[in-house]
Parts: sequence; structure tokens; C-alpha cells
Amino acid sequence: MSLISLKRKIWIRLGLVSGFVILADQITKYIIKINLSLYDTIIVIENFFNIIYILNPGGAFGFLASESLEIRKFIFLFMSSLVAFFVLFCYKKCALNHVFLSYGLALIFGGAIGNLIDRFRYGKVVDFLDFYTGSAHWPAFNIADSAISVGMGILIYHILLNKIPDF
Repeated sequence: MSLISLKRKIWIRLGLVSGFVILADQITKYIIKINLSLYDTIIVIENFFNIIYILNPGGAFGFLASESLEIRKFIFLFMSSLVAFFVLFCYKKCALNHVFLSYGLALIFGGAIGNLIDRFRYGKVVDFLDFYTGSAHWPAFNIADSAISVGMGILIYHILLNKIPDF
């Protein structure tokens, strides 16, 4: 395979993986928005898992949720864009020789874009997956957050095993 077709293949991989994440994320959020009112809950597995419609104005775990809309928008749009460009830079450097890592970076990129779309559209992120046991709740999250978490797990795996390419 020529170098040009290999390079094309890595960008197709990024497009397919991140595109799937963005599409799945936006479709599930749309389904939640048209079928539930804000804060409505559907019990899926008693004492373990609910589907709930909430809008998260902050970042992970409600970070900066109490700040004004303008400050949140600026910080999150700026930071999300910065992260997306950094992930693309890293992806370009490693995708040819570190396939597993490139999948992780594509998941992070897709998740970041999925949540960035919400921030542009609503100024908040739609969350709906609610796991808990007793009174201990994990903060609600969405498909984009899940993709970011899996991608970060792959990245951490590479860091811990010193499998990160030189940049």
C-alpha cells in the first residue's frame, strides 16, 4: 500500500470513529429531548440505572456550573476547541504506527465534538445516563462522555506502558 493511501486510510478511520460517536451522541440526545421533559426520569434497572433528561451547564462533574453563561461558553468553547486541535495533532503524529492509540484519540475527538455541538446549540450539555447504587450517584453523562472516557483509558494505557510516540 502506498504512503498516500495509508495516510488516506488513517483520516478515514478518524472520520468513521469520531463520526459514529458524534452521530450516536446527537441522535440519543435528540431522542431524549423529544421524549422527555427536563428532569423526567425513566427507571431502567431499579436501584442501579435510570434515564434522566438534564442539562449540564458545567463541565465534568458540574465544573464551573455556577459561573455565568458567557464565562462558561467562552471557557468551554475555547478549551474544547483547543483540546480538539491538540487531539488532531496527536492523531496525525501517531495514527500510522499506533493504531490502537489512534482509535482512542478518535473517540476523544468525537466525544469532544459531540459535547461542543451541545454547547453551541444550548449553552449546556444534554446528559441522560444515570447510574447509582443506593444514595451514591455517579454524575449523569452521555454517549460523548463515554467515548471520551474510553479514549482516555486507551491513552492512559499507552502512557503507563510507555507506548506513546515521540512528538
